[in-house]
Amino acid sequence: MPDITIDGPDGSFGAYLAVPATTPAPGLVVAQEIFGVNQVMRDICDWLAGEGYAACCPDIFWRIEPGIQITDQSEAEWQRAFELFGLFDVDKGVDDLKTTLAHLRGRPDCTGKAGSIGYCLGGKLAFLMGTRTDADCNVSYYGVGLDELLGEAGNITKPLLMHVASQDQFLPPEAQEKIKAGLAGHPQVVLHVYDGQDHAFARVGGEHYDAAAAELANGRSLAHLQASLAA
Repeated sequence: MPDITIDGPDGSFGAYLAVPATTPAPGLVVAQEIFGVNQVMRDICDWLAGEGYAACCPDIFWRIEPGIQITDQSEAEWQRAFELFGLFDVDKGVDDLKTTLAHLRGRPDCTGKAGSIGYCLGGKLAFLMGTRTDADCNVSYYGVGLDELLGEAGNITKPLLMHVASQDQFLPPEAQEKIKAGLAGHPQVVLHVYDGQDHAFARVGGEHYDAAAAELANGRSLAHLQASLAA
């Protein structure tokens, strides 16, 4: 599947696109973790394409350094990932995801329906896709900093599915309680907590990967996407 270039208002940036065997198909903007559009994200796009979605993961670090592809397997890479996270402009990142959403919707291999799915940093951005864009649905895996964004929750008008790890080292219990309280009763939000799980429990090959929890979360995600994006 190809690497493509997307033209945005601030410049052009790269993206990985995986297209299913049968098109046109619903589109999915895949929001990366802090490691760039690496093999993990490409594998997720390929998995989603296998499930019938045109999945596109844009390089949202391009303003800092284009083409970042690092892993979670060394201390040096973790340090670089956190450095990128610190330099990253969230608002500009959402703009890039909006541009990618429009690109997907305009492609002949997309039905015009499109949502987003994101992990870690991307989980935060998927939440913001729900508050700031007209994406048809959104899925957030262990998003970071969501307790600071609850003031935008009233803008969510399309289905949002959230996966939260109860032992997430980057989202302490008090933040989780604030998120649950702030979103309680919201008609468009479904939030699942995965007891005993740490951050990135669905990252295949990661330190905290849990196959059973990942399978449960991924199954819920696919059901959510099918309900929201089916023609």
